Amino acid sequence: MDLPDQEAEQAAWAGRKRIVDVGGLDLAYVENAGSEPPLLLVHGFTDTSRSFSLLAPHLSGRRLIMPDLRGHGASQTGEGCGVADFADDMARLIRRLRLDRPVVVGHSLGGMVSIMLAARHPELIGGLVIMASALKPDFASDHPLIGGVAALRDPISPSDPFYDWWHACGPGVPRAFLDALAQDASAIPAARWRAILEEVRGTDLTDAARAARVPTLIIAGGRDPLFGEAHQQALAKALAGSRLVWAQDCGHNPHWEDPAFVAETIGRTFGGG
Repeated sequence: MDLPDQEAEQAAWAGRKRIVDVGGLDLAYVENAGSEPPLLLVHGFTDTSRSFSLLAPHLSGRRLIMPDLRGHGASQTGEGCGVADFADDMARLIRRLRLDRPVVVGHSLGGMVSIMLAARHPELIGGLVIMASALKPDFASDHPLIGGVAALRDPISPSDPFYDWWHACGPGVPRAFLDALAQDASAIPAARWRAILEEVRGTDLTDAARAARVPTLIIAGGRDPLFGEAHQQALAKALAGSRLVWAQDCGHNPHWEDPAFVAETIGRTFGGG
């Protein structure tokens, strides 16, 4: 997709969102029509469904459901902001849209949500793709993410230097996409950033992963500064029968940096590629 097309795609993204009530909470999602079983793509912390806008063209022909998590994008905030809250929302969305055992693709926080979903609602899903994620983030108090989020003040500026670190990726990722991501993230109040991050820091999904009994693909960035090899090996050990694939030249966002590789890898495991 060339630059003018990418700018138009990003400008139009918000207008493609549909709103659905899931248990009294309005969730927004973008849908691409295509073959079954669908892929349910769950984004990371402070992202929105837009996170998958670079990957979606490489999954053409497959039905895609790309929601905004509660408190992100056009979705309502709700009361809780823990991993289990997000997972239960996804379960309600699957039921509401009558999705037939979708393959759930989760990035970072979305990967954690997907593992919890598989543990709590195994009957609803047909497979997992866990991308650049972790069982137990356990960020130390001196981690740059902790300090960076603590320093944010409302209204957050989309040009805040923090985004240079937070959205760091290879040079081929379109600037129009990164600018739009920063706009989306800046709409989230700083207190909400901190509340979700505290929930993530206190989460340990080891038992949930061991309870998950669905085919699982793990895609890891070889240069991921957040969740490196130790995190990926822990995931592979806890998720029985999982397959770990490395996007060697990617950081924390393989689906932005090498969406063709990610789509091909998903397709080899779950069809439609």
